[in-house]
Amino acid sequence: MTVTADSVQATRLDQGPGEVSDRLIASAARLSRNAMTEIDWSEPMDPSKYGCSPEWCSLYGTEMWDELTEEQQIALTRYEFASVMTNGIWFEMILQEMVIRDQYLGEYHSPEFQWSLIEIADECRHSLMFAKASEKMVGASYRPSRFVGWLGKAFMALARNEVAYAAILVAEEVLDVFQRGCMNDDRVLPFVRTVNEIHVLEESRHMKFAREEVRESMVGVGWFRRQFSALIIAIASFAIVTSLHDPKAYSDAGLDRDRAVATRKRNSHFHSMMRTSCVHLMEFLDSVGLLTRPASFWYRRARIL
Repeated sequence: MTVTADSVQATRLDQGPGEVSDRLIASAARLSRNAMTEIDWSEPMDPSKYGCSPEWCSLYGTEMWDELTEEQQIALTRYEFASVMTNGIWFEMILQEMVIRDQYLGEYHSPEFQWSLIEIADECRHSLMFAKASEKMVGASYRPSRFVGWLGKAFMALARNEVAYAAILVAEEVLDVFQRGCMNDDRVLPFVRTVNEIHVLEESRHMKFAREEVRESMVGVGWFRRQFSALIIAIASFAIVTSLHDPKAYSDAGLDRDRAVATRKRNSHFHSMMRTSCVHLMEFLDSVGLLTRPASFWYRRARIL
């Protein structure tokens, strides 16, 4: 199953939050999937299949990549994509807490509250799916640094309104970028392609909701709040994006960790892939007044602008 026109249409209609929630609830009822029953987690892995499309590997196109045997390249993509997925779990846990907090003592009869419960349930299933995929693929998991983990706790405790939902949007869109790039690639492990399909399909609904929340929060916002929110969102985005590729994944794949990190930082191919894929995200942030000059500095540092 691939992402359908029906699900894409559900993410494109410009409506109020209540109408959007109603449509997303209906979409979830029709299109939600369960990786725990859909994927045969006991099926052996084909040793010739990658963990992600080679072009999406952070070292692809470099001299270091060319030095690797195909077996080493396959191993690297598996460890690297496990890093992306398990760091995605970290942020999805932040997302769940912020959504629960936002709906605490809310209007329980409202479509927005009901959709929020569906979103939380989706994120729990996605996190379990990523955990199972990482366990199967490499038997390891990755987390952000202790300092970034502390920042995440502070962010989840303090972020509100457009800051919370725009940061959610950036994290989900960046993860979506990686997964769209390899979900239909026959070179990639079949179960990983299914994981990517499920996440892309269901996150299209979450991103639509986050956009509507950001738009609503930005109505009537003054200059100072807009500048402050834009900067906090950009710094949070930098921390998220730069945490996706844990340096430990390189050493686990048998590479020289320091050389791999330095090579990734200089890899113009990977940076170009990221920037090109985040064009629509940057356009949205600009349209709601959240792509300020100070914010742009951090997005450029994260190589997504």
